Amino acid sequence: MFFRAKSEIVILPINYNYLLQAAIYHSIDAELATFLHEKGYTDGSRAFKLFSFSLLQGIYQMDKVKKTIAFEGELKLIVSSPLQDFCQSLVNILLTKGRLRLGAQELEIEKVNVRQYQVRENQVTVKTLSPAVLYSTLLRPDGRKYTAYFQPGEADYARLFNENLHKKYRAFSGGEGPAGEVEVRPLGLQRMRIINYKDTVIKGYAGKLLLSGPKELLQLAVDGGIGSKNSQGFGCVELVGR
Repeated sequence: MFFRAKSEIVILPINYNYLLQAAIYHSIDAELATFLHEKGYTDGSRAFKLFSFSLLQGIYQMDKVKKTIAFEGELKLIVSSPLQDFCQSLVNILLTKGRLRLGAQELEIEKVNVRQYQVRENQVTVKTLSPAVLYSTLLRPDGRKYTAYFQPGEADYARLFNENLHKKYRAFSGGEGPAGEVEVRPLGLQRMRIINYKDTVIKGYAGKLLLSGPKELLQLAVDGGIGSKNSQGFGCVELVGR
């Protein structure tokens, strides 16, 4: 979707993920928003919202002292989901309202493009549009918990990537996913990004990845996002070369 502020300048906190998340929930059917927010699609004890979104794309200047980011002119936001009802509701409400509220600022919707990318092969190259997060909660020798984040190329990254994707598939489809794993190979530099989401520091990595495996799993990765915390603005990807 493309939008801009009436004043032509949009000033947001540097860590604006939660504002985008709230704006998306307020731009879909109320009953669907409540279901996704309160429950979601479950696999055992894990719940998935099954949507992801990109970082804002546009011309910006960052003020590290004030901890703000100022966007000028047209802004672009990509939202992806394998849920047809979610996508249809989001498009209909945005076009009907003609605006999107980010915190105290109201942005005018200029246009909404709808695209469906079909994975046709067992190998795809993707680019992250928001940092992908994969982590484990571990115990220190004194019993205190801490979070270990992993980057592409590490063995634990591939393991957690597949565990997460298979759980999402079961939650989404209601059945077991296809046999096999997705091989994850980083392409080029993977940039670490640290984002503060509601006073929680989250570490993710951005870059290009070569994914090889069952087409059904690759399709879900493209549609629903990769890694954890997708509905908080992490792991949104696009196919490279499409």
